[in-house]
Amino acid sequence: MKRERKRTTRRDLREQNRLSWNAVVGAHDSHRGDLAGFLREGGSTLFPEERTLLGDLNGKALAHLQCNSGGDSLSLALLGASVTGVDISDEAISSARRLSLRSGISADFVRADVYDWLTAQQESRFDVVYCSYGVVCWLPDLLAWAGGIATVLRPGGFFVLVDFHPTSMMFDEHWNHAYAYYSGGQPLTEDVGVGDYVAEAGSGLTPAGFVEGVRDFDNPEHCYLFRWGLGEVVTAVAGAGLRITILQEYPYSNGERHFAEMCELSGRRMVPPESVPAVPMMYGIRADKS
Repeated sequence: MKRERKRTTRRDLREQNRLSWNAVVGAHDSHRGDLAGFLREGGSTLFPEERTLLGDLNGKALAHLQCNSGGDSLSLALLGASVTGVDISDEAISSARRLSLRSGISADFVRADVYDWLTAQQESRFDVVYCSYGVVCWLPDLLAWAGGIATVLRPGGFFVLVDFHPTSMMFDEHWNHAYAYYSGGQPLTEDVGVGDYVAEAGSGLTPAGFVEGVRDFDNPEHCYLFRWGLGEVVTAVAGAGLRITILQEYPYSNGERHFAEMCELSGRRMVPPESVPAVPMMYGIRADKS
């Protein structure tokens, strides 16, 4: 069993993904404006969907997995949580630490592969584990991930995930049904690496104001994605002993413009054009530990 888990977690591919993320962080940060000042004045990068699923965080110990450059982590800290942010990217964690210092908002940021970090935890010490927006696609082993989350949660704690719906990944950028539904965790090689999706989203991912920043970013490091269906995610979480209390699907996308002609509504919410029938574009899960 241990031999199989080692194979499926694919450390070689995860390490390549670290390099690809390291290469793109500077481009992403170049578009975010005065994010430190925005947060210092009480601004938040969070969306209503995760706020609703998380509920009252005051006084809670929260682990933010795959935290990227820390904007969401510090927004969670502003809600009263004691936050530990974890990310595989050296550059992302360095950026998060700088943002914490410049904003004056305290959080602990750890540079670690999420699997290594979960394995290293020796006690159940978190009230909440949270991750969101483009996280599942970087996980080669859902069972190890969900099991690790269940282990670090205290009894009475809960896990919240908000991510992009695999159904929306069946379409090309022009809304043509072009791909099969994701399943099985099959790796997909992306030769172009992690892209500058912050630039592509414009105002959608820059609540402090969009800055032109780096133009025409070209990532020299390729990356690997892992294709999972919603049922597989739910089964892994439930199989880890967590009780799913909420499974919500949303016919819009927060922040990112995945497809052509998406319309931006208030609150940085992106919806398909009127000519495209509604499809689920995000989902949210809350799961409790007894």
